[in-house]
Amino acid sequence: MKILVTGGCGFIGSNLIRHLVEKYPAYQILNLDLLTYCGNKENLAEIEGNPHYAFVQGDICDRPLVQSLMNGVAAVLHLAAESHVDRSISDPEAFVRTNVMGTQILLDAAKKHGIERFVHVSTDEVYGSLGATGLFTEETPLAPNSPYSASKTSSDLFARAYWETFRFPTLITRCSNNYGPYQFPEKLIPFFVTNLVDGESVPVYGDGLNVRDWLYVADHCSAIDAVLHQGKPGEVYNIGGNNERTNLEITRKVLGLMGKGEESVRYVQDRPGHDRRYAI
Repeated sequence: MKILVTGGCGFIGSNLIRHLVEKYPAYQILNLDLLTYCGNKENLAEIEGNPHYAFVQGDICDRPLVQSLMNGVAAVLHLAAESHVDRSISDPEAFVRTNVMGTQILLDAAKKHGIERFVHVSTDEVYGSLGATGLFTEETPLAPNSPYSASKTSSDLFARAYWETFRFPTLITRCSNNYGPYQFPEKLIPFFVTNLVDGESVPVYGDGLNVRDWLYVADHCSAIDAVLHQGKPGEVYNIGGNNERTNLEITRKVLGLMGKGEESVRYVQDRPGHDRRYAI
């Protein structure tokens, strides 16, 4: 099987490619990544010489390039995305371009080439914010509260529309907060670790009691693998860790592991549209 992975030099993408190469050594893996600030070829340095792996630097919004890469591909695992909420607040247009337009270009090219399965990797942020109790399910209404989650919601709906309109076999996954190796240090855990290594404080939004469900990236990759091989086209699959923690709990855990105390915490003004709680 030949699989096109978009965003394969990013955090989740590089872990997913490593998972596929190790578990399915006969598969051919084609990695398309623009190598923006959070994409790093070094994340996959140990498999660069693998004859079943190839890398193409390029933009998912480059329609001719995307069309040319679909030849012989059986499945697409679409992870390429702008994903940082704070950046989406300062530059929403970049998120519309990559997350919405890029997804539509990929869907169109994949449909024209008769791709057998298109797995669109999304986020639980499309559901908005939960109250103090309850869990997101695949039937939870979509209610995005940031430009990032709005762009991912739009891309999800394009994937859904290609199934409903064309019966093109799309599958959507929505995960909770990932953590693990190769994560870019703009995300909470690696950001706090690098700040503390550099002797800097760690900024905590608001009261620090926003809740996230934490999912180890290798578990997420196993779930994407299961959806790729066993999922039903047209369906949505939520992927969670059943591991809720407040931001302050995570902060204090990192502080403890780094040998730091509360004096290293700096409370800052909450960001606009900050969802209070996610849980799957």
